[in-house]
Amino acid sequence: MSTATAMGPPWEAEVLSRDDETQSLCTLHLRLTDADARAAYRFLPGQFNMLYVPAVGGVPISIASDPEQPQRLAHTISAVGRVTRVLARLSTGDRIGLRGPYGRGWPLDQAEGQDLVVVTGGLGCAPVVAAIDYALARRADFGQLVILQGVKHAADMFWRARYDAWAELPNTVVRLAADQPDHHWQDHVGLVTDLLDEIPLRPDASIALICGPEPMMLAAAKRLVALGISDDRIWLSLERGFQCGVGHCGHCQLGPYFVCRDGPVFPWSEISWLLGQKGF
Repeated sequence: MSTATAMGPPWEAEVLSRDDETQSLCTLHLRLTDADARAAYRFLPGQFNMLYVPAVGGVPISIASDPEQPQRLAHTISAVGRVTRVLARLSTGDRIGLRGPYGRGWPLDQAEGQDLVVVTGGLGCAPVVAAIDYALARRADFGQLVILQGVKHAADMFWRARYDAWAELPNTVVRLAADQPDHHWQDHVGLVTDLLDEIPLRPDASIALICGPEPMMLAAAKRLVALGISDDRIWLSLERGFQCGVGHCGHCQLGPYFVCRDGPVFPWSEISWLLGQKGF
């Protein structure tokens, strides 16, 4: 894969289009303007890019597009901070800086021939979309695909059409959950982890991919272990205060690890002793 140098200038990226998901959430579709960089760029599902706004700053954003199409990079932006609020206002033709891809992605090579169990919460679905697209583009290489997504409020289910489309595919199970339903909600009411007890699992032939709020990931990993899936078959994507992307600044340190460099995807066998511990 090709990566912009950690200390050199970022590549220039142009906004090709944008999708407004909710009032405070959008997906930007970017293209590197340099033809050579664009041709060389490759990423793995689960990796992230650092996006930079001149005179404002940079922020790590997961790549939420199909790795089969690396010339068009999707990044879902939640307007919650100084940089992301500016990114969320960008329009077609605007240009920003981009470095990446960074980090360790999902273990899809070792998942071939296995069932995939994807458990996400809130905006945690974005870092896993590329993995789902990867599996769907190579459907014969994987077993059953189980997608479980939970949100706090029913209105937060911003990719409903995408989940409905996935649910129509063969050998695919999609279940949705909301803690606080509205009068339109017809799916599970409660926690997304409740759904783990309602789906068929083959513990010795499943790989679990988990992303979302840390308490949810902690609960999901523990429940999957209780259901018989071993620690090394459960993978989580963590989020910390990335600033450099290569482990230099130390802002994302988690015990002996730097999440930006050693993750953001980790096997439960490596980090189970760290998550949920005060100070980490």
